Amino acid sequence: MNILKTASRWIDNLNEWVGRGVGWVTLALVLVIFVDVVMRYLFNTSYVFTQELEWHLFAFIFLIGAGYTLLHDGHVRVDIIYQRLGLKGRAWINLLGVIFFLIPGCLMVMSTSWKFTVNSFMIMEGSPDPGGIPFRFIVKGCIPAGFFLLLIQGLSLAMHSLMQILGIETENEKES
Repeated sequence: MNILKTASRWIDNLNEWVGRGVGWVTLALVLVIFVDVVMRYLFNTSYVFTQELEWHLFAFIFLIGAGYTLLHDGHVRVDIIYQRLGLKGRAWINLLGVIFFLIPGCLMVMSTSWKFTVNSFMIMEGSPDPGGIPFRFIVKGCIPAGFFLLLIQGLSLAMHSLMQILGIETENEKES
């Protein structure tokens, strides 16, 4: 069980670190949008590069930050039953949800997006628009990378849930 605790702690720390980095990218997105709005409404001009940068940063934030969101239980869920259950009941739902939904979903997205990303890299895909962002493969690479971070955070959640079911870990221990 020490191996499970060590592995889940390592994954949690990784996604915590990644999530803090994504927070800074969020600040960058706000600044880029601010510049775009100022340029558009005060100077009556706009750049394709700026507009594409907005959606590239937005995609990066949501894809790479998904594991961090799961770590902090920030994903949307229907709590009609879940909220009424005790620690072990919630742990069972989390464990089964990871096994039957999260893992297969992440593996499917990772396996289908990998070739898409590699192909984009091989042709050095860039924006089809003049003045757009080159190296579009970078944002496409965020798809398998983000789902990998989500997958390993799901595995950590499964480990925490299993330890809670077995009575080895309490809810408060997970947070420390």
